[in-house]
Amino acid sequence: MGIYAPSLTEPLAKVLGELGARAALVIHGAGGTDELNSCGINRVSHLKDGAIRTYDLDPADFNLPRATIADLRGGTPEESAVMMRDLLSGKINGARRDAVLLNTAGALAAETGDFKSAFAEARSAFDSGKALEKLNALIEFSQSFAQPSAA
Repeated sequence: MGIYAPSLTEPLAKVLGELGARAALVIHGAGGTDELNSCGINRVSHLKDGAIRTYDLDPADFNLPRATIADLRGGTPEESAVMMRDLLSGKINGARRDAVLLNTAGALAAETGDFKSAFAEARSAFDSGKALEKLNALIEFSQSFAQPSAA
């Protein structure tokens, strides 16, 4: 979960724990974003089984070059959908891919707490095409519920 102020990551993690969450990452991204990115140091509060550990996550620790907020800009929902497919198929590299890798690793690390292993797993899923396969499977599954149009 992302939050607009670094001082609120830990209180929000505590609230999530009080609401029954077993594991969560609460993030304040570099540059004031509500997601992890490679623009600078990100603040993370990790809730795991009632304990909260707060730390700074530096993308340089994952050999990611610094980006700017402008490097991360998306577009319309349609443009963003095309961009995500291009990211997962290896057509887009750079700051956008790095941000998606960091956030994917965050989702994986919420349970394990091991961000470095989660990052390696995320990168492997992207590089091997498994992430794109999962997206395609999700699209196919969700379309199976679409109502046929009346002719």
